[in-house]
Amino acid sequence: MLSYITKRLLLMIPTLFGILLLTFVVIQFVPGGPVEQMVAKLQGRDSGGEGAHVSGAGYRGRQGVDAQRIEEIKQLYGFDKPASERFVMMLGQFARFDLGKSFYYPKDVWSLVKDKLPVSISLGLWTFLLSYLISVPLGIAKAVRAGTPFDAWTSIIVLVGYAVPGFVLGVALLVVFGGQLQWFPLRGLISSNWSELGLMAKITDYLWHITLPITASVLGAFAVTTMLTKNAFMEEIGKQYVLTARAKGLSEGRVLWRHVFRNALIPLVTGFPSAFIGAFFTGSLLIETLFSLDGLGLLSYESVMRRDYPVVLGTLYLFTLIGLVTKLISDLCYLWVDPRVKFD
Repeated sequence: MLSYITKRLLLMIPTLFGILLLTFVVIQFVPGGPVEQMVAKLQGRDSGGEGAHVSGAGYRGRQGVDAQRIEEIKQLYGFDKPASERFVMMLGQFARFDLGKSFYYPKDVWSLVKDKLPVSISLGLWTFLLSYLISVPLGIAKAVRAGTPFDAWTSIIVLVGYAVPGFVLGVALLVVFGGQLQWFPLRGLISSNWSELGLMAKITDYLWHITLPITASVLGAFAVTTMLTKNAFMEEIGKQYVLTARAKGLSEGRVLWRHVFRNALIPLVTGFPSAFIGAFFTGSLLIETLFSLDGLGLLSYESVMRRDYPVVLGTLYLFTLIGLVTKLISDLCYLWVDPRVKFD
C-alpha cells in the first residue's frame, strides 16, 4: 500500500510538469498578450485581445510608442527574459506554492482564489449535497420498483432534466420567478444590506438568493448519479448471494440494507471524493454569469480573455494538483469499501 501511494505521488510530478509545459508553450503563441494590450492603451485604442504575441518578432500597431517604452512594458510583465527562463522561474515559484501576482488585479493569485471561493463553494457544495440526497434514495427506489409506472415516470423526469442545459433553465427561472412573479432576486449572493441584518435574517437572505442558481445547477446534476445508483442496485439484487439470503427467510428490508446496500454503493462511494472536491473548484461559468455571481468560473474565463497569465497558470497548477490528489483518494476508497481490492 505504501509503495503504491509513493509511486502515485511521484507520478504526479511529471504529470504536473507536462500540463504546465504544454499550457505555457501554447500561451507563447496566443495573440493579444498583456504587452500588446498595454501598447494599445497607450495608443488610445483597445486591442480586443488581438494582435501579435509577446514573443513575436514585432508588434502590430506599435507606431507612436517608442522602443524604449515597449522594453519597459515587457520588463514590467517579465517578458524581457527568455521563455525558458520564465518557465523555470515559474516552476520554482509553484514548488514553493507561490502562484504569483495578477497582471490586472492588485492582488496575488492566492488572494483572488480566496475571494472567489465563497461563491463557488455556495454553488458547488449545495449542488453536491442536494444531488446526492435526491439521487441516491431515488435510484434505490427506482431499482426496487423497476418496471413499474413509478420507475418509468421518474426516468422521464430525470432524463428531461438532464437534457435541459442549466443556463437555459436558469434563464427560464429568472424570467418567471425573478422577473414576472418577483419571488426571488435576479442577481448576487446576498443583499446590499446583508451586514446590517440579524443572524436568522442573514440565513434567510442567503437562501433566498441561492435558490434559483442552485435549482438551475441541480436539475441536470443528479441524473447520472440516479441512474448509476439504480443500475448498481439492480445488478446486485440479481446476484446469487441475494437469492441465498432470501431463501434463508431474511426480510426484504434486511436483504436490501444489510447485503445489497454496501456492494451497490461502491461506484458512488469511490466517486465521492472527486465529486466533493469538484464542488469547490468546478464552478459553472454560465450560471455564475447569468446570476451575476463572481466565482472561480468567471475568474478563469476573464483571466483567459484578458491574457492574465499568472492567474491562468496559477489556478491551473492548483486545480490540477488537487485533481490528482483527489483521484488518488478515490482509488484508495476502493480498499475501504471493498477489501477484496488489492493494489499489489
